Amino acid sequence: MEKLKITFLGTGTSQGVPVIGCQCDVCKSSSKFDKRLRSSILVEQGKTSFTIDAGPDFRYQMLRQGVRDLDAILITHCHKDHIAGLDDVRAFNFLLKKPMKVYATTRDQKAIKTEFSYAFGENRYPGVPNFELLELDTKPFKVKDIEVIPLKALHKTMEVTGFRIDDFAYITDTHYIPPETLVEISDCKIVVISSVRRTPHPSHYSLDEAVKILEFLRPEKAFITHVSHLMGKHDEVNKELPDFISLAFDGLVLEM
Repeated sequence: MEKLKITFLGTGTSQGVPVIGCQCDVCKSSSKFDKRLRSSILVEQGKTSFTIDAGPDFRYQMLRQGVRDLDAILITHCHKDHIAGLDDVRAFNFLLKKPMKVYATTRDQKAIKTEFSYAFGENRYPGVPNFELLELDTKPFKVKDIEVIPLKALHKTMEVTGFRIDDFAYITDTHYIPPETLVEISDCKIVVISSVRRTPHPSHYSLDEAVKILEFLRPEKAFITHVSHLMGKHDEVNKELPDFISLAFDGLVLEM
């Protein structure tokens, strides 16, 4: 079995880091670890590859990573920082001569059809993106030969979908992970969850809340993503975290 490879394409919040016009120390930082595109990961194993989410930076992320083949896109939820880049699947449609498989819940499919209505009309304009929308619910499924287990969590009152792939779990944009999901990922070796800042937030974990969840799960390694400029500088925050927890960063590669 070939290794599972996870690449963090982006680790920032909806505004990214730096934030337009902001003059805080994080946004002015010259460190590459404080430059964060919108959150997304690339999953690869053998000849199979897919992303989780396709936000506004999707085009640049694909170019930066040199991606030429992509089997699918998995959607955590339909907020713009997670789906706005779907228009750019047009390039893959052209290269691969087929629709892009997009796994999304019924709610998120409806939002995608509204947001990209020009891609779903009867008389579609030449060159618009071509999607194959596939139902995402609680049942495990396969992207070619990679098994994926959907995980449920809450983003304030909005249900979002996380994913378990082998011994890796990824849950972003949440302030509550239900007990059944915690059980589902309790034996994962690597767990990624989100935290936007140190102080409480109505729809995201604070840093302390995220750390408490990860200390409860106690995987071999844990990473925090969807980080805002309010969190602080990457290197300084990492010094405060337990030894098995780190802030993720754009370009981070995990192999397992």
